Amino acid sequence: MMPGTRPRLSMLAILLGAALLCLGPLLAPAQNSAPRGDVLTVDGAIGPATVDYLLRGIASADDAGASLVVIKLDTPGGLMEATRDLIQGILAAPVPVVTWVAPSGARAASAGTYILLASHVAAMAPATHLGSATPVQIGGMPGMPSEAEDPNAPEGGKSAMERKVLEDAVSYIRELAERHGRNADWAERAVREAANLGAGEALEAGVIDLVASGRAELLDKLDGRTVSMAGGERTLSTAGMVLVDREPGWRTQLLSVITDPNIAYLLMLIGFYGIFFELANPGSLVPGVIGATCLLLALFAFQVLSVNYAGLALIFLGLAFIIGEAFVPSFGVLGIGGLVAFVAGSVILMDGSNRAVSLPTVGGIAAIGAGFLLWAVTRLVAFRKRAPVVGSEQVTAERAVALDDFEPAERGYAGHVRMNGERWRATSDSPVAAGDTLTVTALEGLTVAVAPAGNTH
Repeated sequence: MMPGTRPRLSMLAILLGAALLCLGPLLAPAQNSAPRGDVLTVDGAIGPATVDYLLRGIASADDAGASLVVIKLDTPGGLMEATRDLIQGILAAPVPVVTWVAPSGARAASAGTYILLASHVAAMAPATHLGSATPVQIGGMPGMPSEAEDPNAPEGGKSAMERKVLEDAVSYIRELAERHGRNADWAERAVREAANLGAGEALEAGVIDLVASGRAELLDKLDGRTVSMAGGERTLSTAGMVLVDREPGWRTQLLSVITDPNIAYLLMLIGFYGIFFELANPGSLVPGVIGATCLLLALFAFQVLSVNYAGLALIFLGLAFIIGEAFVPSFGVLGIGGLVAFVAGSVILMDGSNRAVSLPTVGGIAAIGAGFLLWAVTRLVAFRKRAPVVGSEQVTAERAVALDDFEPAERGYAGHVRMNGERWRATSDSPVAAGDTLTVTALEGLTVAVAPAGNTH
């Protein structure tokens, strides 16, 4: 290399880098000039985690400048309360929301039908279906008066509560269908008769807006379509749109696990006992760390679940009573009361939603608590039957061995005995020979009163 060539190459590299930095902002708009749409995928039941994912995805799409949100849906149904929260978010969304039942073979059953009808555009792929929107698993305690059969019910056998929920669902789904000009009569049938339709039938019946087998076809059919938004009508422009998949993050995956009522319930119990054992054994650290983590996760889950706080208070009160039984001699009163409070609180913990802690889980935990209670009571009884280990009461239960022949004294006989490895002065009402085994009957100061134990060496 000729002298001076290396400095020239370095200068050239610096100039090229500076040019790219200056042209970068000018080139970026050209690369990002195509409209963008976000795709949110739902494959499973509709629950609090799904709703959180979708609502966050709609909000972040607007913040990122996306002009369209596509919900790719395949669901067997889900919680009505969670579905209502999601529908409210869709109706108030700042960007148009297209619900597309896909891929082929997918379904929008039960809660999925409500979501599809509430969306600004309802689309389906070939060989998919929707319907069966009758509400089931009505919340409440079994056997309550509201669940009793009404002999005057027009639809035979349905309780008053079931009819109320059914009529509420009918009114709700009709309003959603009429909001976007769709077939409200069939929507009512989907609730009352659990009716179903395939993609082609749904399009002919005016239940959905279009059928598209792929993303390119979907965007092509959406282009130029006018939708009714909360702020007025908007015309979609999807020509050349780039669809970006927004997969569920760790927050959604974690929430989907811990929002199961049984998991949240167990996390709460582990958290309570972990903190208790940490307070009982300060410095052990492990129970405290595990307990605090589990308790915070349980509280995070309860934030999105319908929790009865009276039930939560009864659970903590019951656990406190059961643990208190081990420290307070109540002979089972605290423990039994705590067990009753714990079971009652567990049953009503989530009675305001269609998801509740399963009775086998409650029964299993209650059985463990009952076993702990039984162990504490039996240990207390055994302790009361044991001979004293300190004080004058303990001395009178001991055996002693005479160290010498007792000599006559003012009252009976006197001598020395060995007891618990110690030499004691002793008195007796009868003669005692060295080596005799004696029973201590009383303690007077530093002198013990003894009597023959019935056997001698």
